[in-house]
Amino acid sequence: MNDGLESTRDNIAERDLVGSLTRGLGVMEILAANPQGLTLTETAQKAGLTRAGARRFLLTLVASGYAAQEGRTFRLSSRLISVARAWLGGASLWAFAEPFMREVSARFGEACSAAVLSGEDVVYVARVPGRHILSVALHVGTRLPAFCTSMGRILLADLPETDLERFLARADIRRLTDRTATDREALHTAIRKAGHDGYALVDEELEPGLRSIAVPVKDRTGRTVAAINVSTQSARLSVADMEKKVLPALRDAAARIEDFFVVQ
Repeated sequence: MNDGLESTRDNIAERDLVGSLTRGLGVMEILAANPQGLTLTETAQKAGLTRAGARRFLLTLVASGYAAQEGRTFRLSSRLISVARAWLGGASLWAFAEPFMREVSARFGEACSAAVLSGEDVVYVARVPGRHILSVALHVGTRLPAFCTSMGRILLADLPETDLERFLARADIRRLTDRTATDREALHTAIRKAGHDGYALVDEELEPGLRSIAVPVKDRTGRTVAAINVSTQSARLSVADMEKKVLPALRDAAARIEDFFVVQ
């Protein structure tokens, strides 16, 4: 059913806009850009308003709790932060992370995915497909063995030693390709190396020809809560290319995703 609203703001008719709200939001943005606060005169100048007009907007923000007045200075209050937190809390982190993952995918033409640890597996929580088709079908909700995947190893690298030893002792570790590492001591070393290096690269251990590299996504305490990776066919990107070109882009995307944990 069409309610008269268009999908883009460029198509919204001028008659449907509330000009005073637009100007009021502009004043709010100006205060946000000046956390030290502004006087009435400074606000009016920056907003292109008369002093009387700026005064009405400022006093309205104060009355509604979105701004505070200290003497001649006006500044935003913490209520706006509460609104932002409520908005962020109502949506999945991965809804915000997807644009950063999409940039990585578009840059290299390869799939970019995110996963969390669940028992002996990783579970995909977000995925941006690449331009090329991989032989293994992956989508949100897919489970793969943690021990032989790049995201699995970077997630396992954050486990305390006793938990990692317990995982390696009970996990169903079996050969999936000629290159799958199945020796538990060798896996322990590879996982701890991934933690030290800050990334994991797995080369044809899950499936022949499939190569992937992953980095951690950490919360504000420094705990790894997820991993993101780029996967490709070995014929398209060499190990050196993955480490030299893809890894910096993945780390940059992870850092931007982590910014959301700071404000939540």
